[in-house]
Amino acid sequence: MAKNQEHVNNNDELLLTKEGLEKLEKELDHLRTTKRKEIADRIKEAISYGDITDNAEYEDAKNEQAFVEGRIITLEKMLRRARLLVKGEDEDHHVVLGSKVKVKDLIKGTEHEYTIVSTAEADPNEKKISNESPVGGALMGYTIGDEVQVKAPAGTLKYRIEDVN
Repeated sequence: MAKNQEHVNNNDELLLTKEGLEKLEKELDHLRTTKRKEIADRIKEAISYGDITDNAEYEDAKNEQAFVEGRIITLEKMLRRARLLVKGEDEDHHVVLGSKVKVKDLIKGTEHEYTIVSTAEADPNEKKISNESPVGGALMGYTIGDEVQVKAPAGTLKYRIEDVN
């Protein structure tokens, strides 16, 4: 694999890890089964109060319903485009989608561990960074021992890849 190779998804595929796919499917199921019913009950209750023209509860429930329906449509589209990411043997020590990467900050001397995921799965609080983020994108294609410069909004960072799983 070429270093820092551009990763283009054919047919606008959305590459997801098994965990990411399960998370999206679980969210979609929750919205379809639980959230829709809760909102329908809220709307029904608000209508029972009488005139809905100045009914804040009704308006709030309708707005939430619109948001939930929009999210359901978004998730359905994402799942139709989803392709499960399977890491190949030739990629064992190169940073690819799904890799857990341990890096050393060569300026500060600190170590960080990230999992490289698609934008749909990115969650900085769980140390899951997108392959399209400055750090994630810069690490793609490199291997253990490589030094990588990252142009980030905070300035240029210098990392050495310590481990890739």
